[in-house]
Amino acid sequence: MTMPYYVAPEQVMKDRAEYAQKGIARGRSLIATTFEGGVVIVADNPSRSLHKISEIYDRIAFAGVGKYNEFDQLRVSGVRHADTKGYAYSREDVDARSLANLYAQYLGQVFTHEMKPLEVEILVAELGNELRRTQLYHVAYEGTITDEDRFAVLGGETEVISERMRDAWRSDWALRDALAAAVAALAGPERTLAGEGLEVAVLERGNGRRCFRRLSATEVDELLG
Repeated sequence: MTMPYYVAPEQVMKDRAEYAQKGIARGRSLIATTFEGGVVIVADNPSRSLHKISEIYDRIAFAGVGKYNEFDQLRVSGVRHADTKGYAYSREDVDARSLANLYAQYLGQVFTHEMKPLEVEILVAELGNELRRTQLYHVAYEGTITDEDRFAVLGGETEVISERMRDAWRSDWALRDALAAAVAALAGPERTLAGEGLEVAVLERGNGRRCFRRLSATEVDELLG
């Protein structure tokens, strides 16, 4: 009788992490940052139909990087969860933290027990009100949650882009300034990004109950000057 091939658990986890990281790094990056009127999310995404940024609920947005089919399944699950909870209890009971915890549990379960981890990183953003502060939750491929209070960078060259964004960030800037800084951080010194190559959405006060709004390429170019 042949003995089964043995691989140390530490090596299995390391291999899965490397596999997921390589898949995510191949994708284009995304930045979410707060500004004086809410939250703006900017993705390096030339596609007009395959969206990385979407609305989950009244004041909540979802964004993902990595394999599109995998993070889009997570988006759909989040919409269903939010709708069910809002219908069963109250719309005010649906919040970004519970959604981020749900995603983290699922991603952690897949990473630990399945052969192939999900090659995704996701962001759950909620616009603050009189009851809750503005929240940015970054959920990694293995289920780790990071509560960001200024900005979040997902996918691609995360460290380099974060460094650029950290140098530019201001707490009281307007949408125009926040967008310009995010685009500059995504593009770097050797590229130029314009409205046609970007996907931009905002969670903004003053839009009524549904705060999510997608910006057209023309609006983005006007804001970028």
